[in-house]
Amino acid sequence: MKIFCSGIGGIGLSAYAAYQKAAGHTVCGSDSVDSEIIFDLRSQDVEISLNQDGNAVSERFELFVHTLAIPEDHPELCKAKQLGIECITYFEALGRLTDTWKSVNREGKLIAVCGTHGKSSTTAMCTKMFLDAGLNPSVILGTKMKELNERNWRKAVPRGSEGALRGDGNIFLVEACEYRRSFLNLNPDIILVTNINGDHFDVFRDMTDYENAFKEFFAKLTKNGSLITHNDITLYSNNSKFNIIDTDKFDSPELQVPGKHMQENAKLVMALADHLGIKDIEKSLSEYSGCWRRSEIKGEFSDALLIDDYAHHPREIKTTLEGIKKSYPDRRLVCVFQPHTHDRTIKLYDEFLVSFESADVVIIPNIYDARGECDSGKVDIEKFIADIQEGSNAQVIHGKSLEETALVLKDEIIKPGDVVITMGAGDVWKICDMLNP
Repeated sequence: MKIFCSGIGGIGLSAYAAYQKAAGHTVCGSDSVDSEIIFDLRSQDVEISLNQDGNAVSERFELFVHTLAIPEDHPELCKAKQLGIECITYFEALGRLTDTWKSVNREGKLIAVCGTHGKSSTTAMCTKMFLDAGLNPSVILGTKMKELNERNWRKAVPRGSEGALRGDGNIFLVEACEYRRSFLNLNPDIILVTNINGDHFDVFRDMTDYENAFKEFFAKLTKNGSLITHNDITLYSNNSKFNIIDTDKFDSPELQVPGKHMQENAKLVMALADHLGIKDIEKSLSEYSGCWRRSEIKGEFSDALLIDDYAHHPREIKTTLEGIKKSYPDRRLVCVFQPHTHDRTIKLYDEFLVSFESADVVIIPNIYDARGECDSGKVDIEKFIADIQEGSNAQVIHGKSLEETALVLKDEIIKPGDVVITMGAGDVWKICDMLNP
């Protein structure tokens, strides 16, 4: 099949594109900017255009797969429809891919990891666990791992091939996102749930609507499937057709990454290992050292430790900062937080104000405007900073831009021994690169 991927640099669609390329399909794509992910895709002979005016889309393609980020009037989507090419979203494509896989691997298990936050770290821990156990999983996840050669996907190696692990490739592990109920395209045999705290209120009416999306997803479990979760989530899963496995009976494991939230994620992996009969899971977890943009150590600047993290929800921020402060109790904690979308900031405003209690300095460089067309309004950033300051003992600063924030950090803020963490789902990670090129 000849597949065109619009927005191919996205963390999910890039994994799908690479997997399909490895499966023998012709894959091309486009994006608006270059990136390390696009560079890596090109190294796999995926042809990519950085011009999205529609000229890269032609009648030779049989399938047009696009991210949810592109609007209905996007030139490439319009061109594909005009040419009569079938057009589907990334998650529709992932659902189709995994359904096809299940039809071939009838004894296989599709394992989906969902939740408001912690999905990528949990999926990464599961991936490491399967690899350490000598199994042969296929994987699609929302971060890069050193265990996957700094990639975000893996296709099971055919039995008998050079480099194949033992096992027959009967595991497909995917990260499942709730945005726009995308995970309803999947038909999993096992679901791991990290938490249900509420997010994406640009597309969910309220918390009840958000919770109902997860209930709908749980109901898609195959007969005799298993839901692995914490005790406080079992109330969302009153369905007798599947097994409910409570992870809270497992002890918190020792990890190299900081934070109680990481230990809670690891307990899900322990429960999955127990369910599948995989041994020595504690050793695998004890060697887990994190993944891309999840409490990732980025180096040092003037004897200060630099860490980068994807956290952008208030509870994620609060929990991550608490974990880092606990790991480095005698060091000053400087947090550079980039809010992700005006809409999320407005709808979770009060929660954000109390998320930075563990930080000594908080810098807000800007607001990452990822989905401007969906925003319910614009945040008054000066008021936002003043409101955080009012309820916090931290020094709170408006950084004004990524570049200006990096200069302020270098010239005025960072002291030897500090821990500096950049947080957010946008491009705030660039600041670490500016400090430690």
